[in-house]
Amino acid sequence: MKLAVIREREANENRVAVTPETVKDFVSLGASVIIESKAGDASGISDDEYKDAGAKISNKIDSILDSADVLLKVQPPTAAQVGKLKNGAILIGMLSSSDNKAMVKKYISKKISAFSMEFVPRISRAQNMDVLSSQSNLSGYKAVIDAVAEFGKVVPMMMTAAGTIRPAKILIIGAGVAGLQAIATAKRLGAIVSAFDVRSVAKEQVESLGATFVEVDNSEGENAETKGGYAKEMSAVYKKRQAELIQKTAKDQDIIICTALIPGRPAPTLITDKIVKDMRSGSVIVDLAVASGGNCVGSKLDQIVMKHGVKIIGYSNMAARLAFNASRLYAKNLFNFLQPMMNKKLKRVKIDFEDEIVQGCLLTYEGRSVHPSLKKEKVKDKVK
Repeated sequence: MKLAVIREREANENRVAVTPETVKDFVSLGASVIIESKAGDASGISDDEYKDAGAKISNKIDSILDSADVLLKVQPPTAAQVGKLKNGAILIGMLSSSDNKAMVKKYISKKISAFSMEFVPRISRAQNMDVLSSQSNLSGYKAVIDAVAEFGKVVPMMMTAAGTIRPAKILIIGAGVAGLQAIATAKRLGAIVSAFDVRSVAKEQVESLGATFVEVDNSEGENAETKGGYAKEMSAVYKKRQAELIQKTAKDQDIIICTALIPGRPAPTLITDKIVKDMRSGSVIVDLAVASGGNCVGSKLDQIVMKHGVKIIGYSNMAARLAFNASRLYAKNLFNFLQPMMNKKLKRVKIDFEDEIVQGCLLTYEGRSVHPSLKKEKVKDKVK
């Protein structure tokens, strides 16, 4: 079994798919690991550390790809990289399949078994494979840290001989994994924290972290969660009340962290231009949904912009800004996912098609699209 890792080349991507710790784990299962030189530099991992763990280092990316039985990635590979893989190779990473139908066709043409880690089902057995949760945790933390740095004022209450400094008020929109970590981080910094979520079930989690739960007075929120724990699309009536509530609440906030996403759909617009205009000058908004269209009108991909005296932060890859930690969590997620499929005796990866985790994230296999979301999009099942 030859496992390969190459340097991530997408802008602002500092993570890597394996660490020295997971290299040792893979080697202990009978795999050989080959890593492109400097693949771990941006995550604080040197080639020597990989060598000491048992990996081979090479600067010849074409030969690395050509010899790989399994390619481990963070971001999707390029079309050229897929073209270098041998037919029937296994590809594992965050492949963003819903936004990348052309690449799915490339996987099919090469008979690649492509696993998209974003689709790992949220079940107890898969918790240690859940890349969205591990990376979102870091994103929520970093969003608050970046917001506070740009805010330029004291966050906790301070009582001094010269006077009292009031604590900053921080609103978190969306109480998923990123939102809950943002709440916890903001509370640790001493802010007055409130949080909004369409899901009524989020109230207990929010309040357990010491924040105030802001909710629309509407029974619709009781059934606003999907089977996978995500928020559902809400009705027009609910959205109108939601907009009014957020506008009323936002006026008094110093920092707003937006984390609201709906899987497979553009991010809902929750912070309008009027809301931004009504906020105090010097306030800060962080839009973690910017890559999916944004929760805040005016947010710009990978930029900090000023609008009506408010700073709007739109970093698209917040977890990668903490690459040292993000890589270690992500690499462990990948190892936990691949380990059950690694047959040490046969020295190959054996895919169990009856496993619901495999069924949840396998996109393509043997020249066919096999994931339900792709069949709906009518991706060609076979390439002639």
